[in-house]
Amino acid sequence: MTLRPDQDAGAELAASSEAADPRERARALYRERARERELVVASLERQDARLSRARVACFVAFLILVVAGWQLSLPWLTLGIPVAAFVILLVIHERVLERRDAARRALAHYREGLDRCADRWAGKGATTTDHADPDHPYWADLDLFGEGSVFDLVCRARTRAGEEQLARWLTIHATQRVEPGQIRARQRSVRALIDAVDLREDLAVLGAAARVEVRPEVLIDWGRAPPLFSTKTRRWLPIAALVLPALAVAGVVAWAMGLGVWALLVVLGIEAWVYRSLGDTLARVAGPADRNSHELGVLAAVLARVERERFEDPRLVELRDALRTDDLGAGDAVAGLRRLAGWYEAQRNGLFAPIALVLMWGPNFALAIERWRRRHGPQIVAWIAALGEIEALSSLASHAFENPDDVFPEILDDAEADDPEQGQAILEGCDLGHPLLPRATCVRNDLRLCPPVRAHVISGSNMSGKSTFLRTVGTNVVLALAGAPVRASSLRLTPVRIGATLRVQDSLREGASRFWAELTRLRTVSELADAAPTLFLLDEIFHGTNSHDRRIGAEALLRSLLERGAIGLLTTHDLALAKAAEALAPAATNVHFQDDLRDGELHFDYRMREGVVRKSNALALMRSVGLDV
Repeated sequence: MTLRPDQDAGAELAASSEAADPRERARALYRERARERELVVASLERQDARLSRARVACFVAFLILVVAGWQLSLPWLTLGIPVAAFVILLVIHERVLERRDAARRALAHYREGLDRCADRWAGKGATTTDHADPDHPYWADLDLFGEGSVFDLVCRARTRAGEEQLARWLTIHATQRVEPGQIRARQRSVRALIDAVDLREDLAVLGAAARVEVRPEVLIDWGRAPPLFSTKTRRWLPIAALVLPALAVAGVVAWAMGLGVWALLVVLGIEAWVYRSLGDTLARVAGPADRNSHELGVLAAVLARVERERFEDPRLVELRDALRTDDLGAGDAVAGLRRLAGWYEAQRNGLFAPIALVLMWGPNFALAIERWRRRHGPQIVAWIAALGEIEALSSLASHAFENPDDVFPEILDDAEADDPEQGQAILEGCDLGHPLLPRATCVRNDLRLCPPVRAHVISGSNMSGKSTFLRTVGTNVVLALAGAPVRASSLRLTPVRIGATLRVQDSLREGASRFWAELTRLRTVSELADAAPTLFLLDEIFHGTNSHDRRIGAEALLRSLLERGAIGLLTTHDLALAKAAEALAPAATNVHFQDDLRDGELHFDYRMREGVVRKSNALALMRSVGLDV
């Protein structure tokens, strides 16, 4: 390696390390930033300790002055000195604590990134299963949601909108075939965000300040709702909300001057009638803003941060522009709603509540919130959609940044298929590996499904890797169609729908046996193939029936799927099913995984080979656990 004059040995070492492990660039950056954030946290913690001691000192000084003032007849105004100092220190301390907490969240963000680079990510990301549909034809089969899932690995979104958008990209292939141009555009946006490390840190720090629990669909429905005050109410309520508080204050003054309390009581009676006539309308007007002002503040900060980012990718520019309305950005608009919501919530303070009732606090701020909703409500859906898509793209970009040796697949147009009239799909991959497995133990295989060969019947012994290979293919295809990089050295494919039978379960509640549940799932896969080119991943189908029926049924199903342009994989323990591939040749071929018995122990290399497996390990496994066979 030849160094430039401005390079040193450290640069050479870094370059050689990166050559050895492409992820070293991400690790090095994360380590450097984590150290910087650690220093900031330590400094702010020291400031926190000093300010805490100073506040205690101010309080002690106040007590001393109270005693001294009583003993020595000091002017009571001297008490204002420690009180003023305490208030100033309180304000400064709150700001230091906010900065300290933000630095801690940034430190946690980079430590999580280092864990992902070291394959210690399981259970530390988005482990939710809220986006899972029990009837979905592949999410459970491919481990898309839950702890140790694809979503756990990839998702960095901090808002529900971002999570839901990413989940939609991962699961939509059961109901819809995404257009190639749309996927390629998404890939360009992801590439444009790969080096946006500062943006990802800011989104993580802002979003982690408080989980944004304002549900997008609730906020959108609230913004789209028709006027919640009737036309008649909108005429008289603004006048009453201004006049009655003024009259109430005048009544209080009259009462204090000894002119009687009757005027005040009359005004209070009218105000009580107003509150009663409004009923629960005030609560409906406040809607999702009520009791959620802090979450709205976080949402406003996230929106404002995205608005400040300079994008060059056309789609990202379009999404950022969608966050503006007239001359006001979405962040500023939501911040305004947050302030109104905060003032509205103030009426629940126990000490302020009586005054709020007299001043008609609730109706006044409900009217202000309604005016905000009439102006900005219809645009909420565009704001939420834009933010969700940017967060989802940022998640995929973070995954690409941390896994630079993963490749973006080549998305083919239908016209590039060998037989586009029949809508046949193509899937060709080299060195395909499962993205959820540690790289050190991940075994890779090649796959080529395109005319004339469009299906593999995979035979092999137990634990040899058949089902894992199906999940490897399915998971990489899901990531590819979402616009993400994949665990491979190359991958080219046409967009497909996906159906799988790796985790079909019986249902006691619905009274369905596993065989019946499997038949239902296979019908779903067949319907997918009717609608569009489909990738099928069928694992040990029909094993709940006899070998004769299984062979006939599997061959007929495979023939039907291939005739409709589908591609896919079918695994089996039953070597009789290998004849199905022979009957359907050249459209289907036999491949297998095998094992070796050495010194009484089974060894697997998880490599896919051509042809039918010639041996079984079932008896050896039975004996290995002590069964007398």
